[in-house]
Amino acid sequence: MTPEAIKAIFAAYQKAAATFTLDSINAATSNLFASDAALKMCHPFGTLHGPEALVETCYAPLVDAVPDLERRDMIVLAGTTPEGEDWLGCMGNYMGTMTGPWLGIRPTGHLVHMRYHEFYHFDGERITEMQAIWDIPEVMMQAGVWPMAPQTGAFLATPAPMTQDGLQTSGDGSATMSHVIAMLEDLCRHPADPDPKVMQLEKYWHPRFNWYGPCGIGTARGASGFRNWHQVPFLQAMPDRKLDSMGDLNSAWLAQGDYVCETGWPNMRLTLTHDGWMGIAPSDKEVFLRSLDFWRMEDGLIRENWVLVDILDLYAQVGVDVLARLDHFNGARNLGRITVPPRMDRLT
Repeated sequence: MTPEAIKAIFAAYQKAAATFTLDSINAATSNLFASDAALKMCHPFGTLHGPEALVETCYAPLVDAVPDLERRDMIVLAGTTPEGEDWLGCMGNYMGTMTGPWLGIRPTGHLVHMRYHEFYHFDGERITEMQAIWDIPEVMMQAGVWPMAPQTGAFLATPAPMTQDGLQTSGDGSATMSHVIAMLEDLCRHPADPDPKVMQLEKYWHPRFNWYGPCGIGTARGASGFRNWHQVPFLQAMPDRKLDSMGDLNSAWLAQGDYVCETGWPNMRLTLTHDGWMGIAPSDKEVFLRSLDFWRMEDGLIRENWVLVDILDLYAQVGVDVLARLDHFNGARNLGRITVPPRMDRLT
């Protein structure tokens, strides 16, 4: 299918999710998802099957906690991968007033935001597979219930592209895809080659690029920010990183114009041999990363990069149950529902 055709099919779901109700989302997912669709959700949800399971397991508890939930896309890419598969990828924020607990996270009574990267594999006009990471730790941080090591990067509500054209992507993206893949290949030349210059950051990245990482890592700006807040701790802890093109891992790539995205479940294999990354102790254990990424190029260089990693799944692989740790803290927290009063009496 053409990118335009894929986006047109997806539009009914976008409309239903923009002003979320369980009735509207039930109808939209039933029409769009195959009855046996494989729905690969981030930890703790796991892999589900069929639209009813998605609504009951993921959406219903979230809507109960955030009754005025809305879904805001900021980037939508669609097209056919080099392998001939039709995919659509979205980056955006779930937003709303959190008046009830969710996954053990206490309600805030305020507007909360949670970034999502969601990818959908189409077979004709039906979605047969979904790969999605929700930045659940982002909600923890806003609720003041952080159960992990402090992040090194900055915390912010992840913005839309500077060019504000993430919903109007179009055109041939082959040059963008080639640039990003070449960048990743050069990144992986180090530390086998111990000279960090072999990664050639200046060849691929804009001098003022923004790297929007998941909560637990945080956001960085420019090469110095990227190295300090993400790259150095990451490489020190796991110097044997391997990408999908270097083993038996799988990825799907889409590109339109200046944008490109990658999904993989998982798409990176590493061994935690040293200390330094997100407070995780070295265990000599091989782990797999689910990383769903978007890039935007400007003047031939990468200007913005949105990255989500399934952080809670990574901790689970090394034997740390983050949500169980959160539950221990909850012994001294009130998880009751919050009612935000209208305060009309204050106006009289």
